[in-house]
Amino acid sequence: MQKFLAAFFVIAGFSVPLTYGVAQATPASKTKTVKKPVRKTVKKTPVSENSQKETEVINVAGLTGSHYNCELGNQFTVYKKSDDPSYINLQWRNKMHRMLRTATTTGADRYEDRQTGLVWINIPAKSMLLDIKKGSQLANECRNPEQRKALAAAKPN
Repeated sequence: MQKFLAAFFVIAGFSVPLTYGVAQATPASKTKTVKKPVRKTVKKTPVSENSQKETEVINVAGLTGSHYNCELGNQFTVYKKSDDPSYINLQWRNKMHRMLRTATTTGADRYEDRQTGLVWINIPAKSMLLDIKKGSQLANECRNPEQRKALAAAKPN
């Protein structure tokens, strides 16, 4: 009897994995699913005004530049025409951004590059650079040499 049971379990042990694998391989329904071939498409992006602006080199010849040092070691340079305050060129992290002036109710200088989301705000005491797309400050407590001199003169000794 023991030999019979041992033989039964051996045979049952070999047949169970075979039937289990077969049961998993067959689909539950009678309908066949046909796989469609995957097409690889290359999306051609037209050359837009934004991509042209990124590759466009901005000429700062004839513009006056002012270097700003900020807290946490950040720095940028602002290039502008003295007779045309409608725009500036701001160099931030090795990229040049052309920024247009935006009207404010406070009289602060506010320039914005809508494509990148950069906003530069300048008041007599300091300047700051913001990223309005991310909602964060990129640089704060920024001052050019004239603002640093005025700050030092205003501090009591």
